[in-house]
Amino acid sequence: MSMSCAPDELTPAVALFRSLADPARLAIVLRLAEGEARVVDLTRMLGLAQSTVSKHLACLRGCRLVDHRIEGRQSYYSLTRPELIDLLRGAEVLLAETGDAVALCPVYGEPARVTQP
Repeated sequence: MSMSCAPDELTPAVALFRSLADPARLAIVLRLAEGEARVVDLTRMLGLAQSTVSKHLACLRGCRLVDHRIEGRQSYYSLTRPELIDLLRGAEVLLAETGDAVALCPVYGEPARVTQP
């Protein structure tokens, strides 16, 4: 694999990973990997407001990761790029191999929990 390290050439990759960095958007992507879903389906699954889910879908559509089709008064959302699932599977392997290292990262991981004696 050949990737450039020039900052300008990394911008699209940074945008891709930022689009997946939000837990709700990542959950939407994982749900759509199973098949089409309507906003109402995603709203119930996530427990979020319809407007919030719609904004997340708009973000994913803007990145061309998700698209929709209209049937009657319903919009059905689906993934546009099956390669995205391969990327997420690769991430799962990487996370399994690094153990807690990513989760404990002081910059991007979960905040350290203070335990009471």
